[in-house]
Amino acid sequence: MATEATVAVPVVEGLIDEEVGARPTERLPLRQLVQLSIYWLGIQAIWGGVGIFTQERIPELVPPGQGGTFLALSGWFALPVNLLVQPTMGAISDYTISRWGRRKPYIIIGSTLDVVFIIGLATSQTYLSVVAFIVLLQLSSNFAQGPFQGYVPGLVPHAQVGLASALIGAMQLIGNLAGNLVIALAYVMGDFTAPMIILGLLELATAIGTFVWVREGRAAKDRAGRSWITIARSAWGTDILRERSFVLLVVSRLCFLAGINVLLLFYVLFLERALGFGSNEKALWVPLINLVVGLCAATATIPSGVASNRFGRKPLIYLACLVGGTGLAVISSAPSIEVVALGATLMGIAAGTFMAVDWALMTDIIPKASSGRYMGISNVAVALAGLVAGMLAGPIIDIVGGPAETGDGPRAAFMAGVVLYVLAAVFLWRVDPRPRELRGAAPGPLPQPG
Repeated sequence: MATEATVAVPVVEGLIDEEVGARPTERLPLRQLVQLSIYWLGIQAIWGGVGIFTQERIPELVPPGQGGTFLALSGWFALPVNLLVQPTMGAISDYTISRWGRRKPYIIIGSTLDVVFIIGLATSQTYLSVVAFIVLLQLSSNFAQGPFQGYVPGLVPHAQVGLASALIGAMQLIGNLAGNLVIALAYVMGDFTAPMIILGLLELATAIGTFVWVREGRAAKDRAGRSWITIARSAWGTDILRERSFVLLVVSRLCFLAGINVLLLFYVLFLERALGFGSNEKALWVPLINLVVGLCAATATIPSGVASNRFGRKPLIYLACLVGGTGLAVISSAPSIEVVALGATLMGIAAGTFMAVDWALMTDIIPKASSGRYMGISNVAVALAGLVAGMLAGPIIDIVGGPAETGDGPRAAFMAGVVLYVLAAVFLWRVDPRPRELRGAAPGPLPQPG
């Protein structure tokens, strides 16, 4: 059997060109794979903390009985930023030439601004100021994430995609857990400012690590005399619609992540209204549940990523949809915190599997030379997931729960969220999982996973 070092990618006329590119064949040491994923820990730490902060802060700043709706509305203000900035910056970074490489300048600038805006968010005293700093934080975060997401498709060989994606999934989940644990200090301190600043500094530290240790990989694409405005607009060219599997996978990802967000955006309200928890109970159970879920999710990532190399990406994602939907249904009818923990653990395992394998499948099917652009476009799913979850769950919570804010509202919203996992599996059905550079090629051996 041919080894990974000697297997060449078949060249199909009109398929492998400057736009499509080929995945690298040089194996990376484990240290480099970890360095490629560590920035995700910082990114998710911030948003894990912000998720709890907004659930606590926004209901305090709006009329009683309207907290769910205003939480959902807050995401709409950031929608243009979420949709436009990351893909555009990813495309620009594909063509950037600097002494630090294509991606790194944007990562450092965006992460530094994150610290500034998260301080503003933590000290906001009105609903409008909270929303304004959420928008600014989304702007700076997406400014960095778009270029950063171009690394894995351009640097990691096929045989290591499963492991690399699993590490990314693990870092995202550990980061979200870290964000939740740090922000839980606010319940003890009675103030969110210091914990939020800690999260901002944590993300900046991981950005500096990425800047120092991660190599840049392939050279920048030639602009061919085009202006930067033209390059930015090219991120949204309609040619992307020809990548049918990519589009379907983005929609599937949107549905799955929206299912997770139904829980993340409203579980504090669930604990308050369905189980009657006060600040003392939340101070104990919010970090404890997140610790259990985070550990289960992080543990699931590596085996799932490796298993996807053997059994295929799609079967693992189908399994994640089944387990995640079951977990949300369990939580919706939970009579006690112990049952909530069980359902959340199932959702954690599903999330760990999905985060590892979906990322691997996405990097398989996109054109490699434009990885910044395509991975940025894939963020549309991440950007819209919270909005879709909010549009579905927020009004249900307020309508069913009513002015009395009963626990029936969150329970009904969580049960409605199960349909999102079903839709994720439906849209995945027509995705072609074959690596983009091999599609249409004569059958031949793939690089062997190590």
